[in-house]
Amino acid sequence: MNLIQTPFGFADTAAEVAAGIDLTGRRAVVTGASSGLGVETARALAATGAEVTLAVRDTAAGERAAKDIADSTGRTAPHVAPLDLTDPASITAFTASWRGPLHILVNNAGVMACPERYTPQGWEWQFATNHLGHFALAAGLHAALAADGTARIVVVSSSGHQLSPVVFDDVNFAFRPYDPWLAYGQSKTANVLFAVEATRRWAGDGITANALMPGAIHTNLQRHTGGRGSGTVPPELIKTPAQGAATSVLLATSPLLADVGGRYFVDCQETETVDRRGEAPRLHGVARYALDLAGAERLWDLSLAATEGAA
Repeated sequence: MNLIQTPFGFADTAAEVAAGIDLTGRRAVVTGASSGLGVETARALAATGAEVTLAVRDTAAGERAAKDIADSTGRTAPHVAPLDLTDPASITAFTASWRGPLHILVNNAGVMACPERYTPQGWEWQFATNHLGHFALAAGLHAALAADGTARIVVVSSSGHQLSPVVFDDVNFAFRPYDPWLAYGQSKTANVLFAVEATRRWAGDGITANALMPGAIHTNLQRHTGGRGSGTVPPELIKTPAQGAATSVLLATSPLLADVGGRYFVDCQETETVDRRGEAPRLHGVARYALDLAGAERLWDLSLAATEGAA
């Protein structure tokens, strides 16, 4: 299978990737879109004429972001809707209130390397936020995504997935000592596996899903790590939020990605599969276990059991 290559790369911005794209009449949801990568992704989608909904925990911050997007693009302000990915009732309320088709779902919100914490249902916080909440959201919006027949799901993962596979026998660290980076890595692997399995199950409905590494960007995601992520990425590999959002926007809008799913991208290019860290350039490469079909199916079953009737 040939890797997909595009004209864009490390330094391109979301606006540059979206230039010339007309999404008038298309509808998009971006989670975590009140700041950072989310707001820049939403801005670029709004600039194409798409009707964008910002799905956010803090609706006041969301309203400020929506106004900023409208002011900067000259387009209609995005809608703002409350969504807490760790609260099953909030997810159900969001999906139940949706009306009509949905063409683009960007699973952008996330948490990184947070202190040990669990949801009331007993799920580790990063796995619940980064994966389970987005799984429930996509499942709840499945009919809306299937309505048009050409929907795309964009899943923001990370090169951090190379820190850990999904440890199915101990997802919630019942036996392993909790490690915030291993938990983060596990959740980011789950993001890629979701894209693989969602495409396998839903391609017949015209739904495809792809995952991506946005790059190293200083945003609120790093609030638990002193604002600088792992602190090990050299300055020349740090992106601006607008550059970091470029790959998300590419996967959401580019004609080059029509009918393409179950793949993983970095710097607007599909990246190589690796069997150990260091086989690909820094921040590149997708671990083979993150594309494993059996693992993707097992994670789907686990996620379905975890979220069915949770509200």
